[in-house]
Amino acid sequence: MKEVLLAIFASVRAGLRSRAALQLEVLALRHQLAVYQRCPTRPRTKVADRLLWAWLSKTWAGWRNTLVFVQPSTVIAWQRRRFRDHWARLSRARPGRPRLAKAVQDLIRTMSTANPTWGSRRIVGELAKLGVPVAKATVEKYMVRPRQPPSPTWRAFLDNHVKDLVSVDFFVVPTVAFKVLFVFIVLAHARRRIVHFNVTENPTAQWTAHQISEAFPWEAAPRYLILDRDWVYGPPFQTRMERMGIEEVLTAPRSPWQNPYSERVIGSIRRECLDKVIVLDARHLRRLLADYFEHYHSWRCHRSLAKDCPARRPVQGPERGDVVEVAEAGGLYCHYERRAA
Repeated sequence: MKEVLLAIFASVRAGLRSRAALQLEVLALRHQLAVYQRCPTRPRTKVADRLLWAWLSKTWAGWRNTLVFVQPSTVIAWQRRRFRDHWARLSRARPGRPRLAKAVQDLIRTMSTANPTWGSRRIVGELAKLGVPVAKATVEKYMVRPRQPPSPTWRAFLDNHVKDLVSVDFFVVPTVAFKVLFVFIVLAHARRRIVHFNVTENPTAQWTAHQISEAFPWEAAPRYLILDRDWVYGPPFQTRMERMGIEEVLTAPRSPWQNPYSERVIGSIRRECLDKVIVLDARHLRRLLADYFEHYHSWRCHRSLAKDCPARRPVQGPERGDVVEVAEAGGLYCHYERRAA
């Protein structure tokens, strides 16, 4: 009964409205019926449907009461999107300054990142010398500005000082007679080269100071020496370093990770050599380490050296012959090289 009364009221109300409003209502209802017939479960609108309802929302005041298959806010969003797309097309069609090439944009970003102290005028000058005329405003648009005052990265700092860095460290090796031998190594960071090593049963500060003198002639001493706070680096050792003009860099207590290069090479020595043999005495250990360091410098490739060796191993092409395996130290480790047949 309720539905019948609503239908009668709607027909009476329709008779009181203008013919144009009635025609628009019929158009809206017929269009929605067509949309539901096209997609009975979930109506999907097309571009023509959106244009129609965007036009109805601007022409007919009662469009909200008739709309069923979408929300009125959706129609308003369609109209706003049409407005934005219309003016975006007009803006793109308007002639103006040509767009800067992607390669030049990347070059400006690279220059500003690699040289934080450079301003836009400096970059404009550099680009002009490269045959790329660019305006100052364009450079300022694409350049990367640092969030904090310019400072070199730790990687750049280490690369700049690696030639002046040398580290020293001790590690212990047990023997077959249950004795403990102390191995002292001196490592140059530039090419990961073992500058000097020696073995002793009783390390002292005087003995360690003598090893530094043997490792470096007076005119070839490094600038910085990284070491821990062990007692073997006592006053005699410190006096010798002061006379040689070497500045010590102490690591924090119980912080072996602050001397990573020495710890890394000690790990390589253990894994590749000492963990596979039983050391008889100090003489035997010196011979084992001397053989391993010869292999380490001439044949062992390092990831930190771009897969090269500390002694710069040359590349052997196929014209040098066939690849052969050469065993070293009784088969503890080996290397590969090309030899003519």
